[in-house]
Amino acid sequence: MKEYRLTDTESKFADIIWDSEPIKSKELVKLCEKELSWKKSTTYTMLKRLEKKRVFENKNGVVIALIKKDDFHAEQSKQFLEETFDGSLPKFLASFTRSKRLNNKEIDELQRLINEHKEG
Repeated sequence: MKEYRLTDTESKFADIIWDSEPIKSKELVKLCEKELSWKKSTTYTMLKRLEKKRVFENKNGVVIALIKKDDFHAEQSKQFLEETFDGSLPKFLASFTRSKRLNNKEIDELQRLINEHKEG
């Protein structure tokens, strides 16, 4: 299974790309200078790092996502669930609700999701 892990800095950078893609690499440099106070070399170094992780691609000076933001976070969530709760969503929810009570709106939303994804 592919690992979907980003550092905090990589996550901030990824969000900039996801929010702006497709984006010319020169525009990305300007945006990162403004948003993160990065130099051009820092932006390209970080971009190379995330290209190696197969999250983004810089093709002909245009940066695009190889995996969409929602799909990336879904994969991260699956990994976390697998590693922390043996892949058990009920174990996760039991642990989560020990310290946080769910309001009626949250319960309704969870019930809706359960009904939508019910097998059979």
